Order: sequence, then structure tokens, then C-alpha cells
Amino acid sequence: MKKYSAFALILILASTVLIPSSRAADNPPRKIMTGWIPYYSMKTALPDALNNSDLIKEVMPFWYTLKFDGKAKAAVITDLYAPANPSVPIAEPLSALRNAGFSIIPTITDGTDKLVLAGLLKSANSRAQIISAIMKLVTTNNYDGIDLDFEGFAFVDGNTSWTSTAPSWTAFVKELSEALHSQQKLLSISTPYVLNPNDAQKGYYVYAWAAVASYIDKLRIMTYDYSVSKAGPLGPITWAERTVQYAISIMPASKVFVGVPGYGRDWVTSVSGICPSNVANTVKVGAKAATFVMRDAAALATTYGATPVYNEQYGEMSFTYQKIYNGTTDSGLSTSCTASRTAWYQDAKSWALRAALVTKYRIGGITAWTFGMEEPLAMESIRQVAKEIAPDQVNIVASVDKSNVDYGNPITIQATVKIKDQTPLA
Repeated sequence: MKKYSAFALILILASTVLIPSSRAADNPPRKIMTGWIPYYSMKTALPDALNNSDLIKEVMPFWYTLKFDGKAKAAVITDLYAPANPSVPIAEPLSALRNAGFSIIPTITDGTDKLVLAGLLKSANSRAQIISAIMKLVTTNNYDGIDLDFEGFAFVDGNTSWTSTAPSWTAFVKELSEALHSQQKLLSISTPYVLNPNDAQKGYYVYAWAAVASYIDKLRIMTYDYSVSKAGPLGPITWAERTVQYAISIMPASKVFVGVPGYGRDWVTSVSGICPSNVANTVKVGAKAATFVMRDAAALATTYGATPVYNEQYGEMSFTYQKIYNGTTDSGLSTSCTASRTAWYQDAKSWALRAALVTKYRIGGITAWTFGMEEPLAMESIRQVAKEIAPDQVNIVASVDKSNVDYGNPITIQATVKIKDQTPLA
């Protein structure tokens, strides 16, 4: 009768699942790309996602917002997709996304007024009502989960509310997580950056990453809008890396996704002369920056004879130009002003630099706001990084219930198969 050692059997098992090495150029890319598909840009965002399905595992349709119905005294989820796309039933894009093999995790934003949602989450009954509405949305549409984008806490409510909001937010995330997981659905949260609480700069700590870490499946960090009121980089690479480092110190790296912007900002930095009345409020120092999409950045620079320069410190592109505005004053007199403007944006090289954080820290991937804004080379830069990290190293931990195995006799083998970041393989 033939006998085999248990150790030999485990080696045989391992040989059946280890992924062979090959040249990166021949590898299918690892699916590290995720991103949003807004209701207002379906014609560009949806085709972009579908055309890059080899890079994408999941998408976040940006189609819903939470409102407060004063008459019913309850929160309701409002569909933003249907009014913006009356001739294209929601079933059509959902079918296209499912046929591409994507997991669909739609985003719900906070559309309530200042402190309303924070107040609702303090009540167990209100939390339960919101969770019921979310679960109905998810199950009715057979979504794979939900993504929460409650930015009102950070940018509307004011930081004096954060200490009181954080515990109720944590309770809500815990309760929603339990409801979703009971139906085998995922919970994703998208938040502005948070930094180590021991550091001088703590970020938007209202989102209590450490407290919610065990309840969420995905954390999408909005590592952009670093500069808003004044000209500067959208998301310096060192700043983005710091928040990633904090995130992976409190949760599995595979849950973490770093954000990349598909847009740029264009600020007025100085003005000479008197601007025409129709632009006087927008063409001045301190005015809200204009925005443009990445795919239009080169054309914008060319129009004004500017040359974009890559900033190694920030990992972003910028250019400066002058623009003349002609028109009339309020009294009808002819006038003219010249504005100096500075634009910042991320390009293909910038995106590749941030995708490298996936390799360095074994994080889940990168998240684009939004699909359809980027230049074609940006997606290709992600693809090259994704090819270099695929296939992945597989680790197996196995045990056999007997030290020696007789041919023909049953044995029990227990094994866990994970990639290097401890994500289990199905």
C-alpha cells in the first residue's frame, strides 16, 4: 500500500494554485481602478468605464442623495438619475455595467441642510429609518452594496460639531454594516482625508476612521481639493501618502482606495485694469477658481501660449498665463483688464505616481472622480502599473488531519489561500 507524507500533499496542493510568473507586458492588469459615474455625465463616464473594464472591478454610480421630508419628518432617498436622463431608463446603464462584470456600489450623498443629518443620526429610531430606506434601495435594484458620501459633516456643519457627530456616525455605520452584511452586501464610505490623531494636523476626524474600520469594507479617500481658495496643487503626493499611511495603520490595506481627480482648477492670482461688469465678480483675486477636465488641460494651455510644467515635489502639472477681458462698466464705458491665472491639475504621470501607492502599500486601488474626465494616457498609465503587479503572490496555509496518508483512505485538508495583503481568494 502506498503512503504519502502530509507535507508532500500540501506541496502538491500549493503547486496547483501558485500563479506562474511571466513578463509584465503579457499579464492582464490587476483590477485596481474604481471610480464614480455621475448622473449628469453619463454620456462620457459610462463609456469610459466600459472601455476600461480590464482595469475595473467595481463602480460607484453617483445617482442618489438623502433628503429630509419635513412633512413626513423622515429622511428619504432621492433619485437623481431619472430626472437627468429621462430618455434612458436606469435599467439600461445597469445592464451594461453588469454585463461588463462590475460590482455596482452606488453612492448616496448628504442633501440635507446644515446639521440635519447629524441630528438624525443621534436618534436610534432615525438611524433605523435611514438604514431601512438604504436596504430597500439596495435590495430592490440588486446592488452589491452602498457607498456613503456624507460631506456635509466636513464642509457644511462646522468643525465645532465634529466631536458630537462622530459617535452617532460610528453607530450608524455599525448598524448599517450589520444590515448590509446580513444580505451579503458591501459598505463603502467616501470621506475627506484624516490624519493620525497624534499629529498636529488631524484632518476631518469627524469620520472616525479608527472607530468604523472594522465595520466598513471599503474606504475611498478624497485625496484632492487640497488647494481650493488659493492657487496650489490639488492633492500633493506626500499629503496623499500620509493619509494612506494612517488609514492602513488602523485597517487592512486592502480596504483603502486613494482618490485621484480628473479635473483641474484655474485661479486668478492678480488683475490689472478695471474688469467689465459681467466678469467683475469672478475675475478677481480670491474669486472661486474655474474648473476644467484633465482631457482639456493641454488645449487650454496651448490657447494662451502656456507650457505646462510637472512639479516633482507635488506630483502635479501647472501652468500660468494671462487673459484679457474686454467689455463695459456698469455705466456703459469701455473697459479692459488683464488677469494672471494659474492652473493646477494631475496628468497621466500624476495618476501613475498615485497608482504606485497600490504597489507600495498593498492598498485596494485608486478611485477616480470621475470616469470620463481624464486624458486617454492617464488610463494607460494605470494599466501599466496594474500589469506590473499582476499576477500576485499567493500564500497558502494548510493543514492535514493525519501525519501519514494511506492510498485510498480519506483525509481532511484545511487551507486558506490569500494574496500578500491577506485578501482571501474565492
